Order: sequence, then structure tokens, then C-alpha cells
Amino acid sequence: MKFFREKRTPVSAQREVRISNELGLHARPAAEFVKWVNNFRSEIWVVKDGNRYSAASLIDILRANLDFGATATLEAHGVDAEEAVERLEKLLGEFQNREKP
Repeated sequence: MKFFREKRTPVSAQREVRISNELGLHARPAAEFVKWVNNFRSEIWVVKDGNRYSAASLIDILRANLDFGATATLEAHGVDAEEAVERLEKLLGEFQNREKP
């Protein structure tokens, strides 16, 4: 008996996020963010001040300079784009509760 995987159609999703961690998205949370990004099949970017950064690159995330209070847009395109932006937005909120200066 053969099982066929249902083919999902690629979609695009985007969500505006605000960095609520008082220390911003510094190296440790940025590395965890990138690790989560790489679990998804979609291409994911962070857009800030008109610049687009690959969310799969730690260097790009650090270059985005996501300090406390910064706003950015998460963009994703692929079969799990909606799931990706939803989970990553939640993850950014979780960073606020983990670290206190």
C-alpha cells in the first residue's frame, strides 16, 4: 500500500512584529530565532527600514539591528509560510519573558 503526501500549495504570509525583549535581539536569542527559522521549509525574511534580511542567517539578523522597541515585518513564502510567521512571532514574544537585564 502506497501513501501519497498531500501536496501543499506555496503561499505568502507577512506579519509586523515589535521587539519586546529589553535587551533586543542580541546574539543568543538571534541564534535561537535562526534555529527555528531553519526548521521551516519556507523562505523567510525580516524587513526593517526598507532593508530585507534573510531570517536564516545569524549575521543578517544581527545586521538588522533589532533593538528593544524596533518594529519589523516577518515575510515568508512557501508551503508552511503561515505557520512559520505565526510561530516566529510567538517566539519573539517569549524572549521578553526569558531575559531581564
